[in-house]
Amino acid sequence: MLGKLARQQDPNVLVGFDFADDAGVYQIAPDTALVQTVDFFTPIVDDPYTFGQIAAVNALSDVYAMGGRPLSSLALVCFPEKGDLDVLERILAGGLSKMIEAGCTVIGGHSIRDEEMKFGYSVTGTIHPQRVLANRGAQPDDALLFTKALGTGVISTAIKRGKAEAAWIDAATRSMTTLNKAAAEVITGDLRGASDPARDGIFAVHALTDITGFGLIGHAREMAKASGVSLRLHASAVPLLAGALECVRAGHIPGGLKANREFAECVVGYDDGVSEDLRTMLFDPQTAGGLLISVAAEDAADLQRALSAAGVLAARIGEVVPSAKPLIQVTS
Repeated sequence: MLGKLARQQDPNVLVGFDFADDAGVYQIAPDTALVQTVDFFTPIVDDPYTFGQIAAVNALSDVYAMGGRPLSSLALVCFPEKGDLDVLERILAGGLSKMIEAGCTVIGGHSIRDEEMKFGYSVTGTIHPQRVLANRGAQPDDALLFTKALGTGVISTAIKRGKAEAAWIDAATRSMTTLNKAAAEVITGDLRGASDPARDGIFAVHALTDITGFGLIGHAREMAKASGVSLRLHASAVPLLAGALECVRAGHIPGGLKANREFAECVVGYDDGVSEDLRTMLFDPQTAGGLLISVAAEDAADLQRALSAAGVLAARIGEVVPSAKPLIQVTS
């Protein structure tokens, strides 16, 4: 809807909503820009503390996806008037634990009475204006790396239906409560002591986004369209959470997955060997998902090794190709 409104002309806006990027970037000094984002949602797990953690990880992810460093946050709370305040305290405590881990200070927030519980954060970070990593900039021959496994959407749906196995819940929870901090530090060179604003001496990462509510295909589509390129994804190389395929086969399909598929599948072509279950998984809406990285092919192996050394999953799931139809080709 914002796209239908008149644009505000402000030269300090380095990243706005024109390319459906992960966060806004606003320059405030020659060497400093703010990274700003907001995200909140309804509970997707039963435990209040874990829900708070997931909400914080999800909100922080958009700052990491721009290459930024989170500094401060404001909590957003919708809570029933007659709700148990001990539950709210546990939610806030879980969120605070992840904000502390991220080095991001919670400085306040806002709450309203609402029969449907919701929680999240508005997060502000900083970045050098020349080091912004947007979802546009992917170049032909780049490799595509992905830092988490897919499946939180279908597993969360199975949880709500009381059909999820304990091992599936544990795997999804670990993924959703893991910050993208370590991955972002490797990608931006912070762990290698790189300080040059032009990013000399670090990996040639050309575009970056996190995979969240629009699923892998939805966010890959945004990257491809913003960059003026096409993408080739290898379905068998895409990592999946334990139980994800079982959930698809059992019909635990969230409404968001169906909506993602209806919207974005028109730009996708499949090789004959790609199973229907895998096709479905590529549209699964993720909560606190991983980072999709477009990196120069010659740096891909080194970046994979550096991410692995930092304890981060680093799957090579495809490559960038010149603009063509379909926009995204999925191979087996």
